[in-house]
Amino acid sequence: MNLLLDTHALIWAANEPARLPETVRVAIEDPDNHVWISAVSAIEVAIKFRIGKLEGANELAERFEEVITGFGFKQLPISVAHASLAGLLPFEHRDPFDRILIAQSQIEQYSLVSNEKLFDQFGVIRFW
Repeated sequence: MNLLLDTHALIWAANEPARLPETVRVAIEDPDNHVWISAVSAIEVAIKFRIGKLEGANELAERFEEVITGFGFKQLPISVAHASLAGLLPFEHRDPFDRILIAQSQIEQYSLVSNEKLFDQFGVIRFW
């Protein structure tokens, strides 16, 4: 299974795995699954850490690539197709980080690991 972690799921997986449902933890740790981290999560973590909204995430913010590689997670770049679809999504959801994740999940057909029930409205396969 291909799993695309929402930014909060990544932060919890890295810093507070007990906050994730057991089914999610098991799926992330399953060596048969591929766990993907979007480049947009690197942007989101860095911005939110810099403005003081992510206390305790300094290691992830400052060494993002190193940390995700250490967990064995794969990098998912943002393509023009991802960006274009994100821009075309309905305006009910204005968060640009979430819009990219939704578009990536749709295009790549990856299960989006997130507690955001709002994502269900966009036809993603949400795993939580």
